[in-house]
Amino acid sequence: MTRLLASAAYRIAFVYAAIFALTIAALGVAVYFAADRQIGHQQDETLRLEAAELIVEHDGGDLAELAATIDARARAGGTNTFIYGLYGPDGRPRAGTLTMMPLPARGFHWVTLSTGPTRLLVEPLRRGNRLVVAVDGDALGAVERIILELTLAAMGIAIIVGVVGAILLGGYLRERLETVGETAEAIARGNFERRVPVSPRGDEFDRLGMALNAMLDRIVQLLENLRQVSSDVAHDLRTPLARLRGEVELALGTGEAAGDPEVQRAALERALKQSDDLLKLFAAILRISEVEGGALRRGFTLVDVSRLVEDLHEAYVPAVTDGGRSITADIAPHLAVRGDRELIAQGLINLLDNAQRHTPIGTHIFLAARGAGPDAVEVVVADNGPGVPEKDRARVVRRFVRLDPSRGEGGHGLGLNLVVAIAAAHHGQLIIGDNAPGLRATLLLKGRQGGDDEAREKNSAVASPS
Repeated sequence: MTRLLASAAYRIAFVYAAIFALTIAALGVAVYFAADRQIGHQQDETLRLEAAELIVEHDGGDLAELAATIDARARAGGTNTFIYGLYGPDGRPRAGTLTMMPLPARGFHWVTLSTGPTRLLVEPLRRGNRLVVAVDGDALGAVERIILELTLAAMGIAIIVGVVGAILLGGYLRERLETVGETAEAIARGNFERRVPVSPRGDEFDRLGMALNAMLDRIVQLLENLRQVSSDVAHDLRTPLARLRGEVELALGTGEAAGDPEVQRAALERALKQSDDLLKLFAAILRISEVEGGALRRGFTLVDVSRLVEDLHEAYVPAVTDGGRSITADIAPHLAVRGDRELIAQGLINLLDNAQRHTPIGTHIFLAARGAGPDAVEVVVADNGPGVPEKDRARVVRRFVRLDPSRGEGGHGLGLNLVVAIAAAHHGQLIIGDNAPGLRATLLLKGRQGGDDEAREKNSAVASPS
């Protein structure tokens, strides 16, 4: 029993069983007293009617006739359970089988006779005579005993059922909770594949399990990102740090060109450039972490996506054209979402830069913005260049991932990962697909606001890009 009470699930179940038993007991007590009162009231009403019948029939006539009627009813027995008594002005019995003395005052009384508890009614008659009608109290006591026995039996059954139900309920609750605890312990031991079992019923425990599983998936994803970042940072920093060290050694005059000012200056300039590249790398990592942290969402405002995309298109036309490529746009009007304008712009800039950097001269770039359902906006950056193989599309958005053809193009493989973080911060996603030929990158943003009229009114408050 001590082991069961040590379990919170069993304690809850036993408390429920105790409350259930106490409720049955309180109900039984209430029923007992209510039944006792009602039966007593009916008994008194029967005595009153019996006495009233005798008084109406004989009080106006000869008292001897009343006495004869009383004696006849007393001798009748059978179904007649009343006890009668007729008393004169001097208080002595004149008829009937009830001969108690002294006689109580007028009204109902409980008295104890040789036969046991008795309920009687004393009614005055003419010329000082009094009529007494009584009934044996054992009948009422028997009913009360039956009610009490039924109440005790019901309470006993309730206790038994409650204890059995508490054990079963406690076992069920403990089993369901232990699955959560066992999963947590497995995760703590390093088994990140373990998940809380979820039944098809969809009850509260299942919803809790699904929430915990989603949390575990997120934790595993963050840990995987952390491992990936640690590994990739170490790998990607090794080469630039080695180069930086080489340039510093050259500037210090430890190489063949020791003491040559021109060589030292060139080495220092290259070292400075390497340092700037490293600082940009860490700035990009910190920016991604800042966006993924979700703190920026508190400052979200209404963003005019249509105007933002139009401004970016206008700004990129000269650079794209000078690079030997072309760009066109198809932008639906009055598209607005709640978000961070700078972040959305940074995400689109990264997509446009990728479309230029990783495509050959003569490539056409297509920029589009349109609604995607009642509460979403999607911005598409597509090209007809070489594209990305299907097997690499899921991998290319990870941190520090650069496909082999692009390794010579510079960068650290963080641009698309930042776009993914920006999309997630706006409750959306980045979809990498095939443009047949080329690559199609779709930035989906959720949280679209209102219709055209509402957007027109609110767009006037949206700051234009700097």
